[in-house]
Amino acid sequence: MLLTCLLVFSFVKEWTYPMRREMQEILPGLFLGPYSSAMKSKLPILQKHGITHIICIRQNIEANFIKPNFQQLFRYLVLDIADNPVENIIRFFPMTKEFIDGSLQAGGKVLVHGNAGISRSAAFVIAYIMETFGMKYRDAFAYVQERRFCINPNAGFVHQLQEYEAIYLAKLTIQMMSPLQIERSLSVHSGTTGSLKRTHEEEDDFGNMQVATAQNG
Repeated sequence: MLLTCLLVFSFVKEWTYPMRREMQEILPGLFLGPYSSAMKSKLPILQKHGITHIICIRQNIEANFIKPNFQQLFRYLVLDIADNPVENIIRFFPMTKEFIDGSLQAGGKVLVHGNAGISRSAAFVIAYIMETFGMKYRDAFAYVQERRFCINPNAGFVHQLQEYEAIYLAKLTIQMMSPLQIERSLSVHSGTTGSLKRTHEEEDDFGNMQVATAQNG
């Protein structure tokens, strides 16, 4: 069903430079944009699009000018993240996915923004699409870029998103396996270990028997 939504939501508006200062709808109910799309003057636009949840990504030193302006109106998730290649963003992926899923499942709409809506916020939207639809990084990046052409996650974020492929694919594989399959998989490994242990024990017993026979003789 989610994949069907992704395929159906295929209309792409022709990109123009001023659009970088606006938010774009990447998936039904999931928007990506710059902080300028979440400023106090943009409240009518946020309400017009039905925004209910906002993920605000900023570094501590940016807190003076990147703020959760409507805490009485929207539910916020504020993340302290620098647009720095060495910043660990993977640790925040489960939290942001849970926040976005919760909003969409409740019929809400989410805006994800950083400062320019180009690196940090784009990386999180790409990660969400990767895990939700089982997509590889390059495909998710291309999908998001078609809707917000100016995205450009820094090199460190790109590397982490590529690493994240293996993490969520392994997770999906486990989720798709039935409890019986998981039990069999575990028993194969434990059974192999047990067989080796028994073999060594039997060899020791056989050696002890030979020693005993020689002594008795």
